[in-house]
Amino acid sequence: MVETTEIKTSSLARSGNAVALTGMLLFAAFAPHSIAGAEISLAIATAGWLLRSLVTKSAGFRRSKLDLPIWLFFLWTILSAVFSEEPSISIPKLQSVCVFLVFYLTQAVVKRRTAIVLVAVMILSGVTGSLFSVYDLLRGRGVVVEAVAPGSPFHDASIRRGDAVWRVGRHRVFSKDDVDEVIRTAEIGTRLSVSLITQGEHAERPGFLVTPELKAIDSPSGITGSERSHRFRASGWTGHYGTFAEVLQILAQLSLGFAFANFLNHGANRRFKLAAAAAIVLGIGIGLSAMRTVLVALAVGATIIALRTARGSAKIFVAAGIAVVLGFGAFVISQTRAAHALSLGDDSSSLRVQVARVGLERIAIHPVFGHGMDAVKGHWAEWGFPGTDLIHLHSTPLQIAFDRGLPGLLIWLWLMTICWQLTSRAERLSRDSGDSNMRGVLLGATGAFVGFFVSSLFNYNWGDGEVALVFWWLMGTVVVLSRAARESFNVSQQ
Repeated sequence: MVETTEIKTSSLARSGNAVALTGMLLFAAFAPHSIAGAEISLAIATAGWLLRSLVTKSAGFRRSKLDLPIWLFFLWTILSAVFSEEPSISIPKLQSVCVFLVFYLTQAVVKRRTAIVLVAVMILSGVTGSLFSVYDLLRGRGVVVEAVAPGSPFHDASIRRGDAVWRVGRHRVFSKDDVDEVIRTAEIGTRLSVSLITQGEHAERPGFLVTPELKAIDSPSGITGSERSHRFRASGWTGHYGTFAEVLQILAQLSLGFAFANFLNHGANRRFKLAAAAAIVLGIGIGLSAMRTVLVALAVGATIIALRTARGSAKIFVAAGIAVVLGFGAFVISQTRAAHALSLGDDSSSLRVQVARVGLERIAIHPVFGHGMDAVKGHWAEWGFPGTDLIHLHSTPLQIAFDRGLPGLLIWLWLMTICWQLTSRAERLSRDSGDSNMRGVLLGATGAFVGFFVSSLFNYNWGDGEVALVFWWLMGTVVVLSRAARESFNVSQQ
């Protein structure tokens, strides 16, 4: 009877572990494209992990140097929400901070071999998204508006001649007839949001209400146009080009790490060629997003990877690749974004400076606990921020100080420092392991981390759910591989 029970227990534990790994595999596939898909995948992984933990009576967690700053940052965020200017907004927002739990789930489920597979799957998924973006740009989006008739509901969306309507009520449209069909099939009283492409930028409008009178018109949209827009910033299957570029930046560095680790150990073998090709495609995807800061972050991260390799030929390859990607990105920016975007003389750059200036002034008013997450939504104009669109402060350190106070910022900087130290040390230990793939992930992670941090100075990537999930997954993977690298290093020293 005891033996039968042990067999059943072992079988349940294996089943739970298989479910957990399946969830993580799905996460690797969906994370670059869909927050919903990523969260569902993580729910599957969590269910499998819970089953395994209940059966084995072991969660599989191990301590790391990241634990203390992670939990201090979380606890300080709770305090900032309690003392927020708008607790009713900030406290519910706390659920978004729990993305760091992916760090612990990854450590509990992923092992050395599966870590390599998951990284490869996510890179392949990112490459697929980049290729789709090329197709999306060639195909075109929406319908370019040539004229708007008097009485058209699109006057409420502040649409102008030359803008492109590409989504109505969350439905993608490719012609005027598509727009009319969405309006006709919508329920009366429904408010249809409108997604525009204006001067290459994505813009969201509250839209208009569907009325019986509107549905009765032959062409309820009241717009005229026949061409699709090919002037927009690539976003793959994600909802925003910023999210798309930030995730691709991480994956491009991992691909570069794979390429160099294999090149250093085996020369220009097949794995090197595949990884290098993936890095190029991902770089193209970033360039098509026309994200200036992420392009710079990619270049800085890739430089770090090159500096950590020994061969001059690798450094030459990186330098040439950086020059090509930056040149390509500059061309896309000049063709896609507003005039003077390359020289930072566009409205977007000006708005960033204005928002940052007001944010810095407000930090002095609440330096300890900050204003609370998203509290600004109820006081945007009152607190002196420009314009009517509610946006973030376009800088992770600045946003953290604004939301959580200066102690929150110091804890976050401490956390980032530990992340770098852990990643850098693990990569050094892996150099003599003989495992090119393990070293490749850790080498790429050093570039990915630096790129993420550089971009965070000018983008609030810490607050982007999709990007944060990938970041914490990668840090969990680094912890797993750092233990494996340490074990290999200790064996080699004996």
